[in-house]
Amino acid sequence: MGELSMPRVFIKTYGCQMNERDSEQVAQMLVARGYELTESEQDADVVLLNTCSVRDMAEQKAIGKMGMLGKLRQGRPEMVFGFLGCMAQSRGAELVEGLEHVDLVAGTQKFHRVAEYLDEIFAQRRERSMDDPRFSIVDTGEEEGSQETIRDHALAAGQATAFVSIMQGCDMRCTFCIVPSTRGRERSRGIGEIVEEVRGLATCGVREVTLLGQIVNLYGRHEFPVREGKSPFVQLLEAVHEVEGIERIRFTSPHPIGFRGDLIEAFTRLPKLVEHIHLPLQSGSARILKAMRRTYTPEKYRELVARIREARPDMAITTDVIVGFPGEREEDYVATRELVREVGFDNAFIFRYSKRRDTPAAEMEDQVSEEVKEARNQDLLEVVNELARARNDALVGREVEILCEGPSKTNAERLMGRTRTNKIVIFEGGTRHLGKVFDVRVTRVTGFSLYGDPAIVG
Repeated sequence: MGELSMPRVFIKTYGCQMNERDSEQVAQMLVARGYELTESEQDADVVLLNTCSVRDMAEQKAIGKMGMLGKLRQGRPEMVFGFLGCMAQSRGAELVEGLEHVDLVAGTQKFHRVAEYLDEIFAQRRERSMDDPRFSIVDTGEEEGSQETIRDHALAAGQATAFVSIMQGCDMRCTFCIVPSTRGRERSRGIGEIVEEVRGLATCGVREVTLLGQIVNLYGRHEFPVREGKSPFVQLLEAVHEVEGIERIRFTSPHPIGFRGDLIEAFTRLPKLVEHIHLPLQSGSARILKAMRRTYTPEKYRELVARIREARPDMAITTDVIVGFPGEREEDYVATRELVREVGFDNAFIFRYSKRRDTPAAEMEDQVSEEVKEARNQDLLEVVNELARARNDALVGREVEILCEGPSKTNAERLMGRTRTNKIVIFEGGTRHLGKVFDVRVTRVTGFSLYGDPAIVG
């Protein structure tokens, strides 16, 4: 394994941006302790899987991956394996019992303790012979103030964008969702703490921040007062907007009920707020929305979209939709498809309903067959792809502002930038463009990729 003081760590992340941010925090803390990061599980002394529980497939992928990783221990019994995050929180000690090579299970409020737990595991390894019963740590307990622990960054050279966690947990109790169980109740950080973090990022060259929360636009509703008619979230947006060096502000993932007048109005007067909103729909059927406990109707959703577009006519709107929710009849699905087409989303993430244990929907009658779910999924994907292609085709010949984030993931010889409406543009350029905001003319669209004319890149 090399020197015990410098173990090599491989971290694989499943799921959402919040999980990515949590993994970054764990990596930063491990490096501060003297651990080294590696991009190869084969070279690692420690393998950590940061898990997702939103859908069963995500859990099965993580469990399957850990099962295969167990083969590495056959030749290297000193390796350490761990589960972090939502599935770790949900399943706890069951993961150690089911996979004998798992040494660590750390829940969603324990990311900041991973480094000390690894230190403890290695210390136990040094004191015990390999023939002794194995030593494992399982910690899925609640911890006061855990929302304040995801605040440090491990920035790459020239990194222009960063995620900023502003809260943890969710109190909404949608019937399909396991998140309240895995992430706990809503807990928000203070505005001053968040602004200080953003200032530090700006000093390091970050130009765009994405504020993260399970229901991000309900930030601070339990902790902080409304001031001058502005919710705590709008107060936070105003404070971040004042940070010198930050040129763009995004946030995800919101809930329609959090889009009150003060937030919509903020888009008319805070130019750093980009023209992109992710606005989860989940269903276009009033009956299904009620069964989901989504607390809005299709009519209210339509009205909200209209108000947002009145405030910012060039707003790009993306969404989440679940097909095959228990009891969803053909007319319910058709209502969803019609509403998706009516809104004209720029893109949408379509999910087949997946049973999650300890959620009300898992026990509902009239579960929809997998065949019907798949058919509706594919049908709605066709609608969404048609809408997205039309939105992208309309950009050909136009100049758009992009923030250059670095090399294209599909072609390292080219650079990629993101528009304010969250579309990726690929173009030819040089190091002088990295981390810069400038205009580029869209010359063509191939599939869902936009390409810019390098002749007019600033």
